[in-house]
Amino acid sequence: MKFEFENSYEVSDKIREKKIAVLPVGAVEAHGPHLPLSTDNILAEEMAGKLAKRVDAFVLPTLPYGQVWSLRNFPGSISVSNESLISILYDIGHSIHNQGFSSFVMMNGHLGNSTALKEAARKLFDEIPDLKVYYFFYPGMKEYAEEVREDNAAHSTYFHACEIETSYMLHLSPDKVDMDKALRDIPDISVEADVTPTPWEVFTESAVLGDATLADDSKGEYILEKVLDNMVNILTQNKGAAE
Repeated sequence: MKFEFENSYEVSDKIREKKIAVLPVGAVEAHGPHLPLSTDNILAEEMAGKLAKRVDAFVLPTLPYGQVWSLRNFPGSISVSNESLISILYDIGHSIHNQGFSSFVMMNGHLGNSTALKEAARKLFDEIPDLKVYYFFYPGMKEYAEEVREDNAAHSTYFHACEIETSYMLHLSPDKVDMDKALRDIPDISVEADVTPTPWEVFTESAVLGDATLADDSKGEYILEKVLDNMVNILTQNKGAAE
């Protein structure tokens, strides 16, 4: 259920009933020639909607800008600082707690946001201990991706506009994917890139980290359904404590 379409006369009763607010958090950044700049927003919003249906939660309006330092120099990328992102997430957390929510779920669609989400959650934990805060970024997906991928990952942590993320899009928003433009680009990412700031234009011109031509709807469905199960299990196991 989308929070933004409620009215202020009726929403308080519904908040008391649902208790969980899910905030999609994405980014605007380069995703190769076959995926839109809003890929992370689309995935976060679609996953938030699926999770909300399964745990009877509200979906808040999407926060569409993220920390895109690594791809900030690619055409179309828009970046905000970690500090800005932490601040707005912290403020949103306080606000929804004041409205009566007991759980705040940040559904992250962009790896670069992870540090800010974790820090915002820690600040909220310290100040509002009765607000349960979660930061989800496809929990468990690495294991499931290894079960279905046909090519090696370009990096142990990054997946971007590749076989896996393109499969997510083919499952959740296929009309936004142009597979005729999908390409294979597996860059050589040095060990140094993991231990010092490294803009991605150092190792890729396409912003594709893998073989997008191998993407398939069924791969995306398999991984994302498993990920959803993980999130549902986490939320339902802690529901009693949150209430």
